[in-house]
Amino acid sequence: MKKFSIKKEHIRELFKSFANLNVLIIGDVMIDNYVWGKVNRLSPEAPVPIVSVQQKEMRLGGAANVALNIQALGANPILCSVIGADLEGTAFLDLLKKQKLSPKGILKSRQRPTTIKTRIIGNNHQLVRVDEESEEDISPNETQNLLTLINYIIHHDKIDVIIFEDYNKGLITPKLIQKVVELAKQKSIPVCVDPKKKNFNAYKMVTLFKPNLKELKEGLKLDVDDMSISELQKIVSSYRVKQKINSILVTLAEKGVIINTRTTKAHIPAHIRKIADVSGAGDTVISVAALCEAMQCDPILTAALANLAGGLVCEEVGVVPINKSRFLEEALNLDFVR
Repeated sequence: MKKFSIKKEHIRELFKSFANLNVLIIGDVMIDNYVWGKVNRLSPEAPVPIVSVQQKEMRLGGAANVALNIQALGANPILCSVIGADLEGTAFLDLLKKQKLSPKGILKSRQRPTTIKTRIIGNNHQLVRVDEESEEDISPNETQNLLTLINYIIHHDKIDVIIFEDYNKGLITPKLIQKVVELAKQKSIPVCVDPKKKNFNAYKMVTLFKPNLKELKEGLKLDVDDMSISELQKIVSSYRVKQKINSILVTLAEKGVIINTRTTKAHIPAHIRKIADVSGAGDTVISVAALCEAMQCDPILTAALANLAGGLVCEEVGVVPINKSRFLEEALNLDFVR
């Protein structure tokens, strides 16, 4: 890894500057529904635990969790998505209002339900997840309506960075990707991507591409289980050149992250933590990386901060946004911060 150092004051200024940024988030939104309880016995009907319910909670999920992370970091998120014209869609809009997030980029569809993921948690361990959703692509008409709305927002708000948060639920289509990337190029807006398998190779000429190792394996049809970091970097370099991507950040779970640009290739190890739940960590990583891209940070700083933030949220049970003050405190203690 190249020699890199940065002053504490620069980190503090960077965190303050997040407040000046407007972030357009395009992606699949959902409600994360939690049922918390105690488990003391197994059911006599089947070998499954009985959960005695103590608490229920609805939270914003999917791309909306990215919006919560962006908000928690002090920036202004503008969420663009499609929800169902159903009771759950109304509940989603109520959650947006409660979190003081704008609904101006949200469209309703009569052709699909609002996505809900219900997690049942007993004794602080997730026992089962129940998904209610449609994974079919939104209609061409809905794609066009969404593009019109995105175009309006980009021309009327000072957008500093765009995030594609892809959950394979059908909102993001190759046409949507192509048109938004073209629009972003015209306006010199960086585009950051958290991909999934379905559209993996549709993201061309984006600024930052952030798959995890599983997504990289699926997207490139690779067997990378026993691959060294240097071998992985070669594959990522080749893909970056082919797709005309500026920067690729691959998250490697307990092995940290790698960053790959034309001039920088580095591996940043994970911080040792007590992992409670990895849910939502990718949302936090892309949020931090996108804000750093908007501020034109050094790739190593972008990767190190994103890696640090992803680890921090894994200490919490459930999908939760980053705690900015704790994040800043730990960022100031990174090895290369002087």
